[in-house]
Amino acid sequence: MFDTVLVANRGEIAVRVIRTLRALGVRSVAVYSDADADARHVREADTAVRLGPPPAAESYLSVPALLDAARRTGAQAVHPGYGFLAENAAFARACAEAGLVFIGPSAEAIALMGDKIRAKETVKAAGVPVVPGAADPDLAETAREMGPPVLLKPSAGGGGKGMRLVRDLAVLDEEIAAARREARSSFGDDTLLVERWIDRPRHIEIQVLADTHGNVVHLGERECSLQRRHQKIIEEAPSVLLDPGTRAAMGAAAVEAARSCGYVGAGTVEFIVPGGDPSQYYFMEMNTRLQVEHPVTELITGVDLVEWQLRVAAGEPLPFAQDDIRLDGWAIEARICAEDPARGFLPSGGTVLALREPAGAGVRTDSGLSEGTEVSSLYDPMLSKVIVHAPDRPTALRKLRAALGELVTLGVPTNAGFLRRLLAHPDVVSGDLDTGLVERDAESLVPSGVPEEVYAAAALLRQFPPAAGEPAGWADPFDARTGWRLGGTPAWTARPFRVPG
Repeated sequence: MFDTVLVANRGEIAVRVIRTLRALGVRSVAVYSDADADARHVREADTAVRLGPPPAAESYLSVPALLDAARRTGAQAVHPGYGFLAENAAFARACAEAGLVFIGPSAEAIALMGDKIRAKETVKAAGVPVVPGAADPDLAETAREMGPPVLLKPSAGGGGKGMRLVRDLAVLDEEIAAARREARSSFGDDTLLVERWIDRPRHIEIQVLADTHGNVVHLGERECSLQRRHQKIIEEAPSVLLDPGTRAAMGAAAVEAARSCGYVGAGTVEFIVPGGDPSQYYFMEMNTRLQVEHPVTELITGVDLVEWQLRVAAGEPLPFAQDDIRLDGWAIEARICAEDPARGFLPSGGTVLALREPAGAGVRTDSGLSEGTEVSSLYDPMLSKVIVHAPDRPTALRKLRAALGELVTLGVPTNAGFLRRLLAHPDVVSGDLDTGLVERDAESLVPSGVPEEVYAAAALLRQFPPAAGEPAGWADPFDARTGWRLGGTPAWTARPFRVPG
C-alpha cells in the first residue's frame, strides 16, 4: 500500500477519498485553488498544496501544478476523483511518466472508452449488444435510413453536452450543425454519432471492479433513470426493473466490456434499457472512473470502492469472486445542488450560515460543506449527497424523504425540497421510471406561491391566545428595545442617560 496519496480534486469527492485514506493509515495530500483555501477537503487532509487562482485551468486542471504538488509532498500515487482530469488520458500518461501511480485504468483504456465510436466497436466485437446507429461520415444518411426519432451525440465527452433528440428529419441538418458547435466548444472535437432513440428508456449501469491479475467482477446495477437535462439527480441500487436472470446477463456483458479494453480499477458500464422489455439492453458507454453514485453500491454490497481502487492500484488481487458478491437491501442517493428550482433551477450561491446534515442509522451524507463555506459559480453546483440504506425500497424512499427534510444549508438555496417531492411522485414510488419523467412533471414538482403549510401554521397561531404577559397581536421584534438580532446574540443596550438638572 502507498504511504502518501495526492487527491487531485475538491469538494465532496475529495473529502470522501480522504476518509478512506485515513481509515487505511495512508497520508493524504489535498490541493486547492485560492477560492478553496479554507475548504473542508483542505482542512481534513494531512497536508495541502496551493495550486493557483481560479479558474480551474490554472488550478485543478493544471497538470504541471498537480505533478509538482505530488513531487513536493512525496506522493506515490494520485487519485483523480471524478470530473476535472479523472477521465483524461493525457493526465494518466503524465502521472506514469512522472513515476506516479494513477489510481484508475491505463491511459489507453481511458482513451479507448472515451471515444464513443471506438468504444461501441470494441464492446460489440466482444459480444456486448449496442444501440443501432453510425458515426461520421455516414451520420445524416444513417439517421434518415433509421427514421425518427434519433439521438445525436458527441463522440468525445459526456454529461449530456451536445446531445440532440431529433423527432423531425426536416430539421436534421440544423440539429447536426448545432450539436457540432456544442461538441466543439465543450470537448474540442465535433465528431458525432447517431443512435436510434428508445422512447421512455431507463438508464441502468453496472459497477465493475478489475485487478491487475486478470480478475473482473461486477457488483450489481444502479438505476439512474431520474434525470434532469441528462444529469442524474436520484440513483438507486438495485433496480426494480431487473429480475435475477437479466441482472446476471447484464453483469456478464459489463464484465466482457471491461475485459475488452484491458480495464483495471473501478469502472461503470452504462446501458439503455427499454422499460417494456428489459431483456433488450444496449451498451451506451463506459465511465472509466469512480461514479458520483458509487455509495449506493457500497451500501448494498459492503465493498468500499475507494479502498479497492487503492488496493488494486497497489497491485493487490481482488479477494472475492463473482459468486461471493451479495446484494443486501436497498440504497437510494439524492444529489444536493446549489440551484433554485422555483427560479427555473438557476444556479444559487452564497455563504453557508448554518449547516445541518442528516445522519443516523442507515443514513450517510457525503459532503464538502461546512459552516462558512462560500458557494460560488466557479465550480460544479453539486454540494453533497444524501444516501440511505434500508431493507426494502419503500422503507428506503421514506427514509430518504425524511433525511432530506433534516437538511439545512442556510444561506444557499438547494434542490432538496424538489427532490423530496420527486421521491413522493406516484411513478417513482411504484418504480415506473424513465429518463423523461422529471422533465415531463418538473412543473408540478416546483411549488408556486405560498406553500400550504405556511397557511396552516398561521391558522394554528390564531387558535391560541397570547400567554400571560405577552402583548396581543403581532409584535415586530425589530421594534423591541431588547437588542434582538436575527441569527445572533442580542446587542448590548442601555437606557438613555439624562443629565440631572
